[in-house]
Amino acid sequence: METINFGTDGWRATLEEFTVPRVRMVGQAVATYLADEGLEGPVAVGYDARESSPEFAEELTRVLCANGFDVLLPERDRPTPLFAYGIVERDLAGALVVTASHNPPEYNGIKFIPDDGAPALPEVMDAIADRLAEPEQHPDGDHGSAREVDFVSPHAGHALELVDGDLTDLTVAYDAMHGSGRDTTDALLERAGASVDRLRCERDPDFGGSPPEPSPEYLEELTERVQSGDADLGIANDGDADRLAVVTPERGYLDENLFFAALYDYLLEDGSGPAIRTVSTTYLIDRVGEAHGEAVHEVPVGFKWVAQGIAEHDALVGGEESGGFTIDGHVREKDGVLMALVAAAMHAEEPLDDRVDRLLDEHGTVVQDKISVACPDHEKARVLSDLEDEIPGAIAGTDVEDVNTADGFKLALADGSWVLVRPSGTEPVLRVYAEAEDDDRVAALLEAGEDLLAEIV
Repeated sequence: METINFGTDGWRATLEEFTVPRVRMVGQAVATYLADEGLEGPVAVGYDARESSPEFAEELTRVLCANGFDVLLPERDRPTPLFAYGIVERDLAGALVVTASHNPPEYNGIKFIPDDGAPALPEVMDAIADRLAEPEQHPDGDHGSAREVDFVSPHAGHALELVDGDLTDLTVAYDAMHGSGRDTTDALLERAGASVDRLRCERDPDFGGSPPEPSPEYLEELTERVQSGDADLGIANDGDADRLAVVTPERGYLDENLFFAALYDYLLEDGSGPAIRTVSTTYLIDRVGEAHGEAVHEVPVGFKWVAQGIAEHDALVGGEESGGFTIDGHVREKDGVLMALVAAAMHAEEPLDDRVDRLLDEHGTVVQDKISVACPDHEKARVLSDLEDEIPGAIAGTDVEDVNTADGFKLALADGSWVLVRPSGTEPVLRVYAEAEDDDRVAALLEAGEDLLAEIV
C-alpha cells in the first residue's frame, strides 16, 4: 500500500488507500503535533459532501478526543473556508477538514489548517508526517468532548461586514456542483439582497457523475442561464467551496486571470496595497498594480505561498489562476464563499465584462493556457534537474530574458510573453503554462515547451 504523502494541500488518495486506520494515524499525528506545540484549544473537524466523509470525520474526532482535545463539529458538510475563519474567530488550535476538493468521488482527503487560519507550510506538514502513528490514549487520561457549533453564521456576518455592495437588483445563477457550497454561498448572496437561481444545490455524493471542478466543460448549464439572460451573473464553487468560477453575459466562463485583474482593479478603487500572485498567474495583475503605483509579488504555486506573501507584504489581495482568492481583512486562506459575494458586488457596481474590456484596452490583451505532460512522481526531480541544463537561449523564436526558478522554470521572453514548466503537486504530470498576446502565440509557446521536455521525460 502507498505511504501517506502530504502534497500541495494535505493528503488525498483513492478510497483504496484512504482507509479508516490510516485516517486515524493522521488524526494521531495532528494530535501529537498540537500537543508538542503547546496548543491546547479546541480543534474543528469539518467534512465535505462525499459519502465517506462523515465517517472519516467521526474517526478523526474520536482520535482527537482520546488525546484530550475538545472538538467542534458542523451540523453537516460545510465549505472548507468556514473552518479556516472559525479557527481565528473562535481562537482554535487548528482544524482538520475531510475533503478531496474537486477530485472525483472515488477520492477523499484530509486538510490540516493551523491556528492562524492560513494554509500549513511544508515544515508543518513535515512535522505531522514525522508523527504518523497508531492512535493512543492521552497520557494523563483526559478525554475531550465533541459538540456541534454554527460555523455558517459567524462567517456570513463577517463577509457582509467586509463586502459593501447592494445586490438588490442582481440575479445570480449559483451552481454548487452538488458540493458543500450549497445552502451557504447561495444563502449569503440572498442575505446581501440578490435573487438566486440555484443549480445542483442538492447533495449528491457522486456529484452528478462529473467531478466537482468548476471548469468550462462542467458549467454548460450555468453558462446558458447567464448568456440567455435568465441571470445577470453566474457563480460556481468547487466541491469544498474554497474556489470559485465566474460566468458573465458576454464572455461566458470568465478566465480566472481576468477575474483576478478585475478584482485587484476593483479593490484599488477604495484601497491600496500590493497583490500576491503565483508564477502561473497573469502579468496583467502587474500592469494593473503599476497603473496604481502598487507592487505585485510573485510566489510559487500553492495558496500556502500566497498566504505567506500576504503576511510578508501586507497585501490587499492574493490569488492564483486556479480560482483561489482572498482579500485584506479576511483570513489568509482561499475562500470561494466570500469571493462569490465580492464578485457579485463587483458586477453590481460595474458589469464585469465592461471592467475587463476597459482593463484590456488600457493594458493590452493577454491569453494564457496550459497543457500536461505525463511524468511519474518519482521522476519529477530528475526531469527538473536535467531541464536546468537544457534551457535554451530562445523559445519559439524569441530570446529568453530571465529564468525564474522559484517553482520549476519560468522563462520570461523579450516580447513580454512567458513559458512555465513546473511539477504538479497533485497528479503525476508536469504542467506547461504559457502567456502571450494571442491564441496562436500561446499555442506556439506551449508546443515549444512540450518539445523541450520531450527528450527529458
